[in-house]
Amino acid sequence: MNIRDLEYFIALADHRHFRRAAEACNVSQPTLSGQIRKVEDELGVMLLERTSRKVLFTQTGLMLVEQAREILRNVQIFKEMATKQGEDMSGPIHIGLIPTLAPYLLPYIVTLLNDEYPDLELYLHEAQTSVLLSNLEQGRLDCVILAKVKETSPFIEIPLFDEPLALAIPSNNVLAKKKVISLPSLNGEKFLMLEDGHCLREHAMGYCFRAGIEEDKTFKATSLETLRSMISSGRGITLFPALAVPNEKVRDNICYVPCSDPGPIRSIELVYRPGSPLRTRYEQLAKKIQSYMPDVIAKKKKMLSA
Repeated sequence: MNIRDLEYFIALADHRHFRRAAEACNVSQPTLSGQIRKVEDELGVMLLERTSRKVLFTQTGLMLVEQAREILRNVQIFKEMATKQGEDMSGPIHIGLIPTLAPYLLPYIVTLLNDEYPDLELYLHEAQTSVLLSNLEQGRLDCVILAKVKETSPFIEIPLFDEPLALAIPSNNVLAKKKVISLPSLNGEKFLMLEDGHCLREHAMGYCFRAGIEEDKTFKATSLETLRSMISSGRGITLFPALAVPNEKVRDNICYVPCSDPGPIRSIELVYRPGSPLRTRYEQLAKKIQSYMPDVIAKKKKMLSA
């Protein structure tokens, strides 16, 4: 048995499907299935109940999945410790970002980080919060930049900046004439949201619930750009992160307006595994982002309030 066999085993536990697990591991389905059988033969236990419809783990299999995860976590720590030779800010680093942040934050920080740490090899991965945190826990990512949610509490959290959420309104809507809009005053408006799985949905829904605003359940967007298209066509309104707002208050038939009572925000943070020997890297990255982004956010606020 080797480390790769454990990765196959965990992928099968995550996906509960041989083909999808094989695709995640970049191997053929027969290869993955054969390696799982080899592990069973070597251990002398049945890990799976094989049926024609789905993958079921035996009680022993479920217990060993958790042990396999722990082994891989320790292997990742071992690798991190081995790479901590020479300069702290050198070598590869795998950073995860959520889709509602990555396209809008990266243009500000990638050049900044490359200039400041030329020996650091940035590998950037975009996925929803649950996937990022799972990959972080399993050692596939070194750190993650995302909006704070309760699921980040088991990790070390470094606050980066608070990002306001602005109201995106069709430019021909009477609300677009206002300088600031009180959230409770929007009761009865058609409020569009992202689909489940996006943490921005969770943040927006929290503010809407407190203000008595209901979601338009006839539509859920897969991305911010889909939401932008719907607002532009006059189908409703929504909350948009400030970094995703263009540098003009009105563009493509959309007006972006600050909110009040309360002013909605989301807290952006960098998270990493407790005990990681490379925490110095993460802390230096966080400090650089912390020092740069407040000016960017301040300019966005000024533009929105103009």
